[in-house]
Amino acid sequence: MERENNPQMRWRQNRSQRRPCRHGVLVRGVAHGARKQPANALAAAVATRRGTTYSNPVPCIRVPALIRIAGQWSLAALLFVAASAPADEINLPNLGNSSAGLFSAEQEYRLGRAWLRVFRSRVTTLDDPQLQTYLEDLLYKLASHSELQDRRLELVVVDNPVLNAFAVPGGVIGVHSGLLLYAQSEAELATVLTHELAHLSQNHFSRGVERQQQQQPWTLAGMLAGLVLIATSGSSAGLAALSATQAAALESQLRFSRANEQEADRVGMRNLVAAGMDPHAAPAMFERMLAASRYAGRNRVPEYLRTHPLSESRVSDTRNRARQYPKTVRLESLPFHLMRSRVQLHHAENPQRAAAGFRDKLVGDSLSREAALYGLVLALQESGQQDEARREVQRLLDFRPRQIEYLIASAEIDVQAGRSEVAVQTLAAELQLRPDNHALTMAYAWALQQDNQAHVAEQVLLQQSRLRPHDSALWYLLAEVSGLAGNIAGLHRARAEYFILNGKLDQAETQLHLALKLSRDYRGSALVNQRLKDVEELRGQMEL
Repeated sequence: MERENNPQMRWRQNRSQRRPCRHGVLVRGVAHGARKQPANALAAAVATRRGTTYSNPVPCIRVPALIRIAGQWSLAALLFVAASAPADEINLPNLGNSSAGLFSAEQEYRLGRAWLRVFRSRVTTLDDPQLQTYLEDLLYKLASHSELQDRRLELVVVDNPVLNAFAVPGGVIGVHSGLLLYAQSEAELATVLTHELAHLSQNHFSRGVERQQQQQPWTLAGMLAGLVLIATSGSSAGLAALSATQAAALESQLRFSRANEQEADRVGMRNLVAAGMDPHAAPAMFERMLAASRYAGRNRVPEYLRTHPLSESRVSDTRNRARQYPKTVRLESLPFHLMRSRVQLHHAENPQRAAAGFRDKLVGDSLSREAALYGLVLALQESGQQDEARREVQRLLDFRPRQIEYLIASAEIDVQAGRSEVAVQTLAAELQLRPDNHALTMAYAWALQQDNQAHVAEQVLLQQSRLRPHDSALWYLLAEVSGLAGNIAGLHRARAEYFILNGKLDQAETQLHLALKLSRDYRGSALVNQRLKDVEELRGQMEL
């Protein structure tokens, strides 16, 4: 079977494109022909919370316009999160949480989701169900030990080898795939995640907004839209837009941010310990980040403009704080190292070179030889060496017959070898034991599709979509199987949901109108008409 027909492997290919071709539409950037209706939801919200009522609200500045006037924002320092920054930049971003300030929790939640749709429309995300499931499980575990009140979190994985993570008001957490390349243990990864959760729980975003209110009424819109600017242009474009006066304002804001960093470090470590993880991983991770920043390229953002300033004193403070806790022997997380191998393969120059690297780790120094063998299996599979891949994955299964990652890899090899019925049986049996596992469900649906059971796969994914309505990769696969099952109206509805989640509302509206024409009953028509109304409302929210 060809690699491009395997959605379980699709995330590891098309590296030169912003997004793979989906449903015949090459998805990259913002949709052409997007409507230009003004919306004043954010302006009115800001005015209302500040005690002002506008009979004719300030004309709405939409995200593209905000991007063009990035140089006017006094809080632009917080925007250098570089979701698509050059690979020689290393920084940890922060937007924090505004629940205690300008917006209610519900307003903040809607704003964060609207921002996420814009963000997804402009950056390349990594749609790997196994990686997504692992990171979500870890994030929710850490959040349960945090001081965060509103735990409606949503994770987005950015396809970028830069070390980065960020938090956006409303519970949006972003993780760059590069974070797993730099972290050498699950505790080090968790150090960054607890830090970002602490920014949310301690209302750092709200404090920054309130500090700048008197100087700049469009702070909030500027900060959120500026994050998209940096995501698509890199931080050098943002820096070029700043005058000397604005740079001075940024330096002032960073002095405030450094206090936030100290508080986030302290709260994050406390939550890390509460979750049963090694606090000594925090200084180890920070030391590696600091060392890497010293050798960054000449285009690196100046230290005084960094959103998460790294310094010897900050590393020293973290090290001293960790010494308050006794060192204990903890078992390493195998799932972390397996996901790390997946990311290493994804960012490798080609699968052949990745395979050579994994072979070296099997005979030399390695954080996990078992994970290196798993990486070798994936690299062999991707390079078409199915026989050797089968032998190596069997070694893993002999050792851990119930490991989900190994079972899915084995099923993929079976499908590629023309034994899709074996893959279906394997995954179905495991799903009986773990019915709520998202990665298994997605792999099972794909195997059913390859076994010409698209109608069964459609029902599996429809049920899963009720549990994960915000998973764009799920809606993408559901559109494929619905079409193969002959449910053309369902295909258009699934495509619409995919486009909605990725901020492409014009395409979503087109798909909904096509679905409406094919609806044969009142209930189906009513559902589509309601989604059309939802799209109009979402369009107003996205036009900041």
